[in-house]
Amino acid sequence: MSWTVEVDGGACIGSGMCASLMPETFALDGATARAVAGTVGPDETLLDAADSCPAMAITVRDGTEVVGPRP
Repeated sequence: MSWTVEVDGGACIGSGMCASLMPETFALDGATARAVAGTVGPDETLLDAADSCPAMAITVRDGTEVVGPRP
């Protein structure tokens, strides 16, 4: 099982919270973040990163189902 991670570069404000929580998955690239790895194993910390993004720019999917950010 694997999840896909996407960062909406147009919505990202570059707060760096995601890169701080998961530097192995996210990196700041100038003024915005990007996903270093597009596919990752299920991880609660990844969902925490998506939940804590102030711009709600991170989407985590399990296949076609959006699992993060959580409602």
